Amino acid sequence: MKLFAAVSFLALAATSAMAAEPDNLVLPRGFHASVVAEGVGLGRHLAIRGNDIYISTNTARDAEPVGIVALRMNAEHKAVEIQHFGTVAGGTSIRFYKNALYAASPTAVYRFDFKGHELVPSSPAQIVIDGLPSKGYPSRGMAFDGKGGLYIEAGATGNICVDPAAPKNGKPVGLRPCPSLTGRSGVWRFDAAKLNQKFPDGGEQIATGIRDMMAVDWSHRLNGLYGVMQGRNDRNDVVAEELHRIDKGANLGWPYTYYDMSQKLRLTAPEYGGDGKTAAEGNYTAPLAGLSAHQSPLDLVFYEAKQFPKEYRGGAFVVYHGGAGPLLADGHRGYDVQFVPFDKAGKPGTIQRFAEGFAGPNPGDRNPAKAAYRPTGAAVGPDGSLYVVDGKKGRVWRISYDGRD
Repeated sequence: MKLFAAVSFLALAATSAMAAEPDNLVLPRGFHASVVAEGVGLGRHLAIRGNDIYISTNTARDAEPVGIVALRMNAEHKAVEIQHFGTVAGGTSIRFYKNALYAASPTAVYRFDFKGHELVPSSPAQIVIDGLPSKGYPSRGMAFDGKGGLYIEAGATGNICVDPAAPKNGKPVGLRPCPSLTGRSGVWRFDAAKLNQKFPDGGEQIATGIRDMMAVDWSHRLNGLYGVMQGRNDRNDVVAEELHRIDKGANLGWPYTYYDMSQKLRLTAPEYGGDGKTAAEGNYTAPLAGLSAHQSPLDLVFYEAKQFPKEYRGGAFVVYHGGAGPLLADGHRGYDVQFVPFDKAGKPGTIQRFAEGFAGPNPGDRNPAKAAYRPTGAAVGPDGSLYVVDGKKGRVWRISYDGRD
């Protein structure tokens, strides 16, 4: 009996070791992760063409631009070739559209055309959109509608819009109208096939009132643009990160309002006389859902493949870089990938945790200085697997589903 018990224990331990995910990632039953590459730089977003992965990078201050990182994978989904090209940097969106790679810097959108199956484009970069704001939030969420439309987001000048002439020792006073709402703090639609377009006059503005929104994607199933706006970061935990469908004419309410998680109500911002209780007056777009504050959502990816179980199809993954601030014993929010199911009518369900443990196994690991990894972007591969990139050390994971525990 003792021998049998010992053998059973060893077998159980071996099974547990085999089942463990790399970097102690925690995934739903039947999902498994593998490391594709590491050390690719300060990764931000991903784009995939066949067996090739392209990563936009967030260049460190005073460092040489890494540009775009190109990875070629083998049949085992491991990077066997890594190259760099271009000087596009800044941690913004990167996507394929009609076999061309579009990459956004804070001030421009570039297009790279490929010949055949080359990993690095032999043709030089072409400017699609130029003249995006050079100051303020540098994120440029980008998406394509599949019908020739390129959507680009330009965030605000700062967290709130205060009057610089207001007394320094008094309460902040908001500017009305806020100058940031002119030529930025919104979403514009451009022609994806046209070169040398000028921002903003060369495009059509479809939304306003946006503080910062890097996490955007187009849902072909729901035929619409969706995004997660990062809420103001100087209020308490009731301020939501807002999930929106962004139709023409949308006004997301920044800087005059914010969405209160606890009351499920849009309130007037304190700089404009808000008292934290009274609903905001005005024609503002209601969010589809209020997501927990201070998680830094950096990417939104709709799942329109077939590898994952049917409950994932048509839903969206939200990639959270994680909250920052002082060292907290219980850590900050985020540092994970979460999933939002959508029904056929476009109504979101309860958000679910999907991939956790990037920062480390303990809650206190979810601090910027202690976190092992911080996810920043994701993309769906041709086989339906989900790829996730880290923005701290440059590691790339592949998450797939085989149904086995």
